Amino acid sequence: MSPPFRLRDGGVDLFVRLTPKAALDRLEGVETSADGRSHLKARVRAVPENGAANQALQRLVAKALGVPASAVSVVAGGTSRLKTLRISGDPRALAESIDALSGG
Repeated sequence: MSPPFRLRDGGVDLFVRLTPKAALDRLEGVETSADGRSHLKARVRAVPENGAANQALQRLVAKALGVPASAVSVVAGGTSRLKTLRISGDPRALAESIDALSGG
């Protein structure tokens, strides 16, 4: 199984499958799609209107990884369930934190 992220200079790109309108805000581990790509599963209570679900996702991931909310941004998939988040920081430390979150 491939990791749900890609290392970059100055951070990582995290691949997420978001489910809005959930009962709780939470991260649920990693799933692998039919094409073999891995995604971190996330649920947020926010509705997918006016970017509310994306903002909730950014806050959730920032809190889980211990980085400021300003360090997390949606760079692809703004209106899709499958998103790419860019997280600024030390790539190796972020990779370790994501592995711990995803049970890897």
